[in-house]
Amino acid sequence: MPTTSEAAAPEAESAAESTAETTVTVRCTGHVRTELGKYEFEYSFEGDTLREFLDELFAEYPELQEMLIAESEAEATHSGWAPTPEELPGTWTKNPVGEQTIAYARILVNGHFNENERGFDTELEDGDRVALVYPFMFCC
Repeated sequence: MPTTSEAAAPEAESAAESTAETTVTVRCTGHVRTELGKYEFEYSFEGDTLREFLDELFAEYPELQEMLIAESEAEATHSGWAPTPEELPGTWTKNPVGEQTIAYARILVNGHFNENERGFDTELEDGDRVALVYPFMFCC
């Protein structure tokens, strides 16, 4: 019969794996860059998903959550000038409400929109690049 420490060893290994630290390069543009006062920095967080990264980053910089994340479908959608066709080519999916960026803001992982990967469940590895994009918009 295994001792308590032997039985706990696999659980401890599993817990250590789930709390692994990941370091990514964060790049910021537009309003995000203005808010933070820097365009690039290294950021370490516990976990390995975009969701865990954002949770820690937003805890440290709560103004970024308000700047990037839409709280409703209306905040995530711009009326635009072109009508949306009845049938869209390919597969089109959106992140669920609460996991969408506001109109014009985007979060990219290694140059890919998170919506085109696994949304906030996109896995991150050491050295990945996360871009927080909220461009300056001007109109005539």
